[in-house]
Amino acid sequence: MIENRDVQKDLEQLDAILKEQGISRRDAMKMMGVGSLSALMMGGTEAEAATVAQASDAKGKIVIIGGGLSGMSTAARLTNNLSNPDITVIEPNEFSTSYQPGQTLVGSGLWDKSEIVYKRDDYVPAGTKVVKEKVTDVDADNNTVTTDKGTKITYDYLIVAAGVKLNYGAIKGLEEAGEAYANGDTTNVVKVLDSVGASSIYTADGAAATWRNMQKFVADAKSGKKVKGVYTHPNTPIKCGGAPKKIMYLTNARLEEAGARANADLHFYPNGGAMFGIKDYHDAIVKQYEARGMKWSYNHNLVGVENGKAIFDKHWKEKGAFDEDLGEYAMVTKHETVTADFDFLHITPPMKAPDEIGNSSVGSAKGWIPVNKETLQHVKYPNVFALGDIAAVPMGKTGGSARKQYAVLTANVISMMEKGEIPASNAKYDGYTVCPLITSIGTVMLAEFNWASKKPGSGKNAALLSFLDPTQERYIWWLLKVYLLKPMTQYGMLAGKA
Repeated sequence: MIENRDVQKDLEQLDAILKEQGISRRDAMKMMGVGSLSALMMGGTEAEAATVAQASDAKGKIVIIGGGLSGMSTAARLTNNLSNPDITVIEPNEFSTSYQPGQTLVGSGLWDKSEIVYKRDDYVPAGTKVVKEKVTDVDADNNTVTTDKGTKITYDYLIVAAGVKLNYGAIKGLEEAGEAYANGDTTNVVKVLDSVGASSIYTADGAAATWRNMQKFVADAKSGKKVKGVYTHPNTPIKCGGAPKKIMYLTNARLEEAGARANADLHFYPNGGAMFGIKDYHDAIVKQYEARGMKWSYNHNLVGVENGKAIFDKHWKEKGAFDEDLGEYAMVTKHETVTADFDFLHITPPMKAPDEIGNSSVGSAKGWIPVNKETLQHVKYPNVFALGDIAAVPMGKTGGSARKQYAVLTANVISMMEKGEIPASNAKYDGYTVCPLITSIGTVMLAEFNWASKKPGSGKNAALLSFLDPTQERYIWWLLKVYLLKPMTQYGMLAGKA
């Protein structure tokens, strides 16, 4: 539970903030695209109305690989929009629908692990069949999926929502941790991380362990010991790109709360050359880091952990030989090994598509599923679609992205079932991404953008953001993150409504 916070008082303050602008809470929810949630929260009928829309009579066997947020939400939305759905979800993990965005709050002691763990079987849409096995191969030429138990499942339409694997084993010193999913039993990963003094919020078990380790780190600083916190961001695409910074901000908040901030050195080591891909948000984060006395070093990729030291590959570009044909100098990547002592180390692991999917007929050289970025239809197989973390679209590995993707994908799958094609008039995914970047206990910067409009305030929430500069840390966005997004996921997306 959030410490020393009263939900009703917080919501009353939200209403007061909105009232100053002449906006009701219901209107604010609509502006933010969460109208169904507002109906659920405030007793309206909007969510109920969503379930009685004209259902399609289209028929076809739909198989969904992955029963996490993207997969199960898609199953629910298809169920709501087909009069006679035939849907099979293949998912072996009994906790696949757990609320991953809450892991940051668990890792900082604001929530308990039990508050984010959901059982898969509690969110299976009526009539949907669940095969509790692991996919080992996809033969898209023959419309067949094979599982680890030898089960062969045929389909007319395939939706790949298999998520990503956390590749801890790619880091020297963590080989025994291997690869893991965010949900389910990851006690071995935590055991290996503990053995080298590291933490990681990217699993539910790891988030709980992170809070345990953070408390010791803060206590040491409070005792007068000079301590060092190190935070990493790898050289692969990752889910929720803001999470490595969120846990650093929250460590800072806990140190300040304990009156021990002066005794701690906090240092962020991202592989990239910026804090954020959008300049306005990058600039805002840099100012926030400067104001908090937090340090950073770009172009550092964590490659090992050993004896209380984080080992990085520092890389940069230098001018090489002149190319006479191109009339320009070649740029050569240089490398240097850098080590950093730590008392608290938070690791964001490299991430990859599951090999059994990425190496199959629907995969690609990099593992991600190649799809048209707007329709989410496979580039080679027209009856195959993908969404969520495994889809090869620019950006988009957040729950907010999945929420936009699954609505587009559902409409396009039904169009293929009805017409054998996707009309140009159908809705298209525009790259919408939102990252509620927690900057302290009580403030959030709402980073929101899409491919076309990479300026703050130009995304889905433009109407609401018109009077709130989104590059600023706001209590109102804290309320959204802590109180509204989880029920929107639990009762909205997983019901196929939000």
